[in-house]
Amino acid sequence: MSDQPAFTLTIDQNKYLPLDGREVHAILTIGSTGGVTVQAAPAEAAEVIIVDTSGSMSGSKIREARQAAATAVQTLRDGVYFAVIAGTEQAKMVFPGGNPHLVKATAATRAEAIRAIGRLTAHGGTAIGEWLKLAGHLLTAHPSAIRHALLMTDGQNNERAEVFSSVLAGWSGKFVVDCLGVGDDWVPAELRKVAEAMLGTFDFVRNQGDLSEYFRRLTQTSMSKTVAELSLRVWVPQTARLKFVKQVSPVLLDLTGKRTDVNPLTGDYPTGSWGTEEREYHVCVEVPPGQIGQEIRAGWVKLVRPDTGDVVASGNVLAQWTDDLALSTRINGKIRHYTGQAELHDLIQDGLSARAMGDVDTATARLAKARELAAESGREDTARLLEKMVEIDPATGTARLRRNVEKADEIELDTGSVRTSRLRKEGN
Repeated sequence: MSDQPAFTLTIDQNKYLPLDGREVHAILTIGSTGGVTVQAAPAEAAEVIIVDTSGSMSGSKIREARQAAATAVQTLRDGVYFAVIAGTEQAKMVFPGGNPHLVKATAATRAEAIRAIGRLTAHGGTAIGEWLKLAGHLLTAHPSAIRHALLMTDGQNNERAEVFSSVLAGWSGKFVVDCLGVGDDWVPAELRKVAEAMLGTFDFVRNQGDLSEYFRRLTQTSMSKTVAELSLRVWVPQTARLKFVKQVSPVLLDLTGKRTDVNPLTGDYPTGSWGTEEREYHVCVEVPPGQIGQEIRAGWVKLVRPDTGDVVASGNVLAQWTDDLALSTRINGKIRHYTGQAELHDLIQDGLSARAMGDVDTATARLAKARELAAESGREDTARLLEKMVEIDPATGTARLRRNVEKADEIELDTGSVRTSRLRKEGN
């Protein structure tokens, strides 16, 4: 018999509002500990490995991709259902053969898959939506499994924007997709859309020789998941409005538009699959003004299993009105920190967009501010990348864009902007 993971939900906020205060902010910290025992059967899992085999993958890239896909197959635990897809302007089954389906991982099926992967060649175009559709059809045949796809590409998506968007909308929430971009000829915005729609991650493989390690790590993380799906169920009073629900750690992910109504006052927000980990979420509720001393429950948050409705953790978001200025102006440390991390992300995205459009003044202002904020919040790697984008005259303090910036540095800054740092404890 398996041990179910234990979940905790803690809420950080300053509940005190001034007399005209209406916005209530809270950070939800959700932790999962434990999981299946050594003796128990692992959770059912289904995995699809998607390898870009378009023409731009020729030469050393396809060799590294073959090795990386083989590494992912070797990392699968026994009994996991899996398949391998080759992606061009179409999606093609690499393994198994015959009608599209998943097979259980065994020593024999792994060896057969690796032999098939070894025959991959590079040709054709890139249609990421087609790859995701085939992966979706494969994974939906296993509705009770922890469903995951690993997608790698080195190029730009050739599909029409409306076609790509339609695929993402149709499959959003059905399975989790983690994406990797290789080299410097892919568009971060495209993989960001996939990660946001499919509750996954996207990352930049700067050195293609590291691709196997990325595949191993992502597959290993997928194998460590023990719960297929959990939702944040948020209730607010009839007179209130839930303004947003956002994941703020370990990466930024806006869940607001992913709401599924439970009833007029309650909505479910998907969080994907879980292993032993901790994530943090920011909720904001708008309430009508109250009277001095009045306290209300501005939100009731539950972590639920969407298939059964079982509640695994819960907590309250409170609001109390006061005329004590010291109480009402105090900003909770976690809220301040993650608001700053979100601002850093927006500054980087605005700055890179302005730079691409030739708006030097806006790009300089945004990226210089981002550089300052990154240094203040402990984002040392991000600060170093920003130093490659914008320089500060030590004598005058004037910022200016650097002329010669490596494309890889720009992509790394772009992709890394969704990651956040945790709030450092006092004394550290």
